[in-house]
Amino acid sequence: MQNQKSEKVIVSWSSGKDSTLTLLRLLEKPDYEVVGLFTTYYQDYIPFQATPLEMLRAQAERIGIPLITQELPKVFPDNKVYQSLVVNALQSCGIEFDAVAFGDMFCNGIVDYRRSYIEPAGWKCVFPLLGENTDALAQEIIDRKIKTFVCTVDTTQLDGGFVGRQFDRLLLEGLPDGVDPCGEDGEFHTFVHDAPCFSEPIHLEMEEINRESRFHYQKYKILKLNQL
Repeated sequence: MQNQKSEKVIVSWSSGKDSTLTLLRLLEKPDYEVVGLFTTYYQDYIPFQATPLEMLRAQAERIGIPLITQELPKVFPDNKVYQSLVVNALQSCGIEFDAVAFGDMFCNGIVDYRRSYIEPAGWKCVFPLLGENTDALAQEIIDRKIKTFVCTVDTTQLDGGFVGRQFDRLLLEGLPDGVDPCGEDGEFHTFVHDAPCFSEPIHLEMEEINRESRFHYQKYKILKLNQL
């Protein structure tokens, strides 16, 4: 009996802990082969995370998987425009694949939304983390040695003092009641600078924190070899 052919999958990549955990889980499954990472950006930054696109490229280089990118006309384009851009970028990326994986955790309508434009294009949707307890997922992220820090905070949901902090047990213990431990309600976003799937860490220099608007974010850059 022949072994079942593994499905080739592209991971929706945000630069943060959720997409990294999604990637690690898929890399462990023999029925999946991860062939690409995909992200959208606006003016060289990833929306919400405010992560510079060059940082995602540095992650992809260390992971050793191609990064597919699509520029957006504005931060929040119309849904139809966004979906069309994503599908067109994936269709023209030159990589053969069967499915797109997402790091969504909550069953809040996001599954139907993703499927509404991915499946008509002929691909499956994969949700490795969906419906799992986020306290357990947060602990798994730490236990797997996914090294990440809070790069953005929505100050209407969480104190801006959490910006720039490492995502660790101390941070989790200090989160106020009602704040999801994975920031799944948009309270905060993270950037991963090291993980088991990286060939080497991304060494960063932390700069100032921008506190000029509702969203506070940590500025940072990659340290050059002669600065290490």
